[in-house]
Amino acid sequence: MSQSEQKETAEKSTVSSEPEPKSASVNPRAVCRVCKHLYRDPKILPCLHTFCSDCIGQLEPFSVSPRGRFNGPEGGGRSGEAAEKDRASVSVNVLCPECDTEVDIPQSGPVGLSTDHLALDEVFLETLVSDGPLGCDLCGEGSAESRCEVCSVNLCEFCCQAHRRQKRTASHSVQAVQELKARGRLCRRVLCSLHPGQELRLFCQPCDLPVCLECAATLHRDHRCCPTHDVIDRHGDRIRELVSVRLRPRLERLEESLQKVEISQENLQVRIDETANQIRAFARGYASAVEAHCLSLLRRLEELRVQRRNHLHLQRAQLQQALLDVRGSVEFAERLLSCGSDAEILSAKGVTLRRLASLTESGYDPHPAAVAPDDGSGVCFLPREPAGEVEGYPVVGVINSRTVDVSKCTVEGEGLQQGTEGQRGHFALVCRDSGGEQLARGGEHVLVSVVHKEKKNCTVETTVADNSDGSYSVSYRPEEPGEYSVWVCVKAQHVKGSPFILNVKRKFRHHSGTFHCCSFCSSGGAKEARCGCPGTMPGGFKGCGHGHKGHPGKPHWSCCGSTMEKSECLPRSILTAVSPGGHLRTVEL
Repeated sequence: MSQSEQKETAEKSTVSSEPEPKSASVNPRAVCRVCKHLYRDPKILPCLHTFCSDCIGQLEPFSVSPRGRFNGPEGGGRSGEAAEKDRASVSVNVLCPECDTEVDIPQSGPVGLSTDHLALDEVFLETLVSDGPLGCDLCGEGSAESRCEVCSVNLCEFCCQAHRRQKRTASHSVQAVQELKARGRLCRRVLCSLHPGQELRLFCQPCDLPVCLECAATLHRDHRCCPTHDVIDRHGDRIRELVSVRLRPRLERLEESLQKVEISQENLQVRIDETANQIRAFARGYASAVEAHCLSLLRRLEELRVQRRNHLHLQRAQLQQALLDVRGSVEFAERLLSCGSDAEILSAKGVTLRRLASLTESGYDPHPAAVAPDDGSGVCFLPREPAGEVEGYPVVGVINSRTVDVSKCTVEGEGLQQGTEGQRGHFALVCRDSGGEQLARGGEHVLVSVVHKEKKNCTVETTVADNSDGSYSVSYRPEEPGEYSVWVCVKAQHVKGSPFILNVKRKFRHHSGTFHCCSFCSSGGAKEARCGCPGTMPGGFKGCGHGHKGHPGKPHWSCCGSTMEKSECLPRSILTAVSPGGHLRTVEL
């Protein structure tokens, strides 16, 4: 590698390693959004976002597609030159790092994109207004005295001479830094990329490109080229019209809509924060209320324990005292009878009989079945039962300490006293406490038995449904009429009024025939028509007719012969008991 090539390689590496500018002092319009450095050869993407040429070249291709298709002769192969043209006609798409829009890159690469001269102006302006001495962008050691307008780099004296000696950069326009600072403004020329040093002063209308004098004399000699100041108004007016007429109103509408959305976002966030604070405050308050309710329930439970324990202690003391009294008297009387002489028995007879009589008449003598010590089975927690409010918050969960008092339980419903054969009857049992209040829970041992009083083997299957609120629904279905005994027991003890008397009536039998004057009339003279009355007719008729033997002489039912229209149908047993030659006038039930 030659010395000039080494110098050029070092220049490229130095330029690419330029330190990131300080965002607090650097104009953001002079900084590339990709590399975060000042623009180097800024290029404009089709979406009008500007990036360094090298940054665009390093973007990952989003999609690759052919721009056209080679049409060769049918059945002919492609030459190497044609294949090379096909490869050159490939279109590369990339995503803009700023707006994420898919844009096309020219076949020549980022070099074929338009240069953003406004970005170069911002870079120059940033260089002029920066505080302190400018360092050389190539070597980083010396103080910059010149600036290359093409490469947009600050050069020290040594690097400036090397920059002018290199063949690639010899034609670049290099200006003194002090001169640029003395101007106080940018007066940078837009130079031709094909003819370095030539300013773009003409505009080729067929190609729609700004060109220099050499381009107009060589590449565009047959084209109509005009000075830029002659066509700037026309082309500028087109841009100005699109901006002012089409895009500026849209811009205002978009800004207004965006502002509304942003305000809505802010209001939404404020509302969400307020609601979240309310929820947290509610949760804290509710947790405090639940904790207070829990402590209240525990205190109530402790009170119940002490109350029930004291009651058991008192009951135990009464039983122990009664047991001592009875046991002592019984032992004394038995010892007197077994060990005492006749004189001893007779002498102690009076006091002994008085004591025994006193214990028999007024002593505490509970039946073991009636003694139901409180074992705490009636104490339970109902977690879903409303418990009012605590500190303004509704809470649930109560302690149920009420126990069932069998003597206070009630049985309600018409099905307890009356029933109908073959139909389901219903009544309800309500379990109550000693105060007569209905219990709020179920779970009691309930037994219901329905037995025929005359036919002991005739029992009725019953169904008891626990409603879990202290009430129990009882249903049964008797198959025979008569009088039944209904036993209703809770905890193996009869409730008040049990056993109850249930009267089951016979099921109403509806007529299945026709209420007619005779079967001859009702059937239209059909011989096969029959009637339940004992009437007969000659001529092979099986039914009855007016004036013939056995006719009741009035309208009657064809199914049973009853002359009462609103009546039950006579059972088959009665019909078979009547002689075929008899005369059944009427039947009243």
